[in-house]
Amino acid sequence: MSRVCELTGKGVMSGNNVSHANNKTRRRFLPNLCSVTLISDALGQRYRLRVSAHALRSVEHRGGLDAFLLKAGENELSQRARLLKRQITKKLAETTEAAA
Repeated sequence: MSRVCELTGKGVMSGNNVSHANNKTRRRFLPNLCSVTLISDALGQRYRLRVSAHALRSVEHRGGLDAFLLKAGENELSQRARLLKRQITKKLAETTEAAA
């Protein structure tokens, strides 16, 4: 399983450890990934995703999983998140069509 956030696409970065003597050795910066269960209000289901702590805060700030996915761009989402976004937009289109 790759170390990439399923919602934001944040992944592993690389850089240097710099010692007091200014020696540089390569290191990896791993994202803070959490396995969480998020609820889609439109679909009425729970989804288990592996997201970064930053993405989790963004989901809460935007008002839930549905709002986050609708505002996010297609290129930054994982394959599974894109599928979820399409299902949500389809469901919301059906409900607005039925209400009109």
